[in-house]
Amino acid sequence: MTKPIQEPIDDKRQQEYDGVPLAADIHENIEMILRDLGGSDDVVIREITSDRYTEPAAAIAYIDGMSDAAIINTYIFDVLNRSLPHIEADRDKHEAERRTLAENLLSGIGSIHVVSDTGELYQFMLSGEAIIFLAGSDHAYRADIRQWKGREVTESTNQTSIRGPRESFTETLRINTSLVRRKIKDPRLWLETITIGSITKTNVTMMYLNGIAKPSVIDEARSRLKAIDIDGVLEGGYIEEQIEDSKYSIFPTVFNTELPDSVAAQLLEGKVAILVDGTPNVLLVPTQFVSFVQSSEDYYQRALYSSLLRLLRFVSGFISLLLPSLYIAITTFHRDMLPTSLLISLAAQREGVPFPAFIEAVAMEITFEILREAGLRMPRAIGQAVSVVGTLVIGQAAVEAGIVSAAMVIVVSVTAISTFTVPAYSMSIPVRMLRFAFMGLAASFGLFGIIMGFFTLLLHLCSLRSFGEPYMAPLSPFIAAEQQDALIRLPRWLSFKRPSSTQKGNRNRQRKR
Repeated sequence: MTKPIQEPIDDKRQQEYDGVPLAADIHENIEMILRDLGGSDDVVIREITSDRYTEPAAAIAYIDGMSDAAIINTYIFDVLNRSLPHIEADRDKHEAERRTLAENLLSGIGSIHVVSDTGELYQFMLSGEAIIFLAGSDHAYRADIRQWKGREVTESTNQTSIRGPRESFTETLRINTSLVRRKIKDPRLWLETITIGSITKTNVTMMYLNGIAKPSVIDEARSRLKAIDIDGVLEGGYIEEQIEDSKYSIFPTVFNTELPDSVAAQLLEGKVAILVDGTPNVLLVPTQFVSFVQSSEDYYQRALYSSLLRLLRFVSGFISLLLPSLYIAITTFHRDMLPTSLLISLAAQREGVPFPAFIEAVAMEITFEILREAGLRMPRAIGQAVSVVGTLVIGQAAVEAGIVSAAMVIVVSVTAISTFTVPAYSMSIPVRMLRFAFMGLAASFGLFGIIMGFFTLLLHLCSLRSFGEPYMAPLSPFIAAEQQDALIRLPRWLSFKRPSSTQKGNRNRQRKR
């Protein structure tokens, strides 16, 4: 069939598709599809003719590469060829026979639904489903035979685990939901799908445990997702920026992970998961500050080991945030706090350095950030080697040239290594940003500036909320019953209740023995 050449569709016309009924003439529907899609090469139209019809008896429209052509060729065409000769040409008499035909298709394919308007037709066809037109019918049928190449379920490269499941999410939405359902085999695990994006028509699925998650949180998440009016959603970050509470805070109030076991664990605590088609990261709301320091591996080891490692992460977080500023403040304003031998050693190292400690620290931190970013963007085969070798060479050369002191190189190195102990990458970025602010306060006001900046930071954190829930819970407000899994983790046999701040209803995890 000749492909008509038409002008591109504008946004206004795109919105007018919804509610526009299909024509009863197959040729008219096919011409509409070819016209609206610009005669694109991947649009496949296959017609089935019959002696009983003056027009095509049926037609199938689908997108090449997104629908399973093998099923169309070997099954759908077979059913249509066997069934069409028995359908009356009179369109007023064969509605029941059409329903029988749809049931025959349904018995083999498993998912046949009616399409009644143009908006639905394009939404499902461009999602990979095949559209079946029957002569004399003012509606069509859609067959869910989507099939396209995607990445297999592999081990996560960003969130590594020594003990625990190795699988991670992929870019395919239905695979991601199945990975969670494999871990939670309960009918109370409910899914709601919302289409967001006037052009991309991206499927966004909200997943929660009914009866455990707070109804207020579910309603809030649903309303925020439905309120998004954007032309396209290509990654979960599009959704995260739209639904987070404090849009001007540098701290994330929406948790994201690519581990199915982490999502399942937080669903059991009453949280809501948001899965975006096309991205391997799942959003979780509401979230608390302590969630970014916790790791799913904490729950696969003995409680004593997990508690020590978690405390180590908190200490490392303080080191990565405050160590350079403390060094600047002490060496600039509070030298009397140092032992005499250490003070003499530091003074000897800095004797030939032309810059104050603040300039040293800023220069070294910026250099390390550049090397870290370069290592991330370069090919994996050489990226890590370049970042490590570059740090060693530049640091050694800077000390030998007398630009920075050896002590400053040690401080910056320990600070950088401590940053990597934070499991959530989204939390390490605010720490790196605040590090420069604290260095400025230390250079200006010494320890007094650090203390005032730290109290200001605490006040800001305590003022944040995530979907209406306190961001610093259970530390502030202090909830004694939930300290079992905050700074430390109590043994599993002592964890009887779910957190009250994120769930409502059945709080019992297990029976007391």
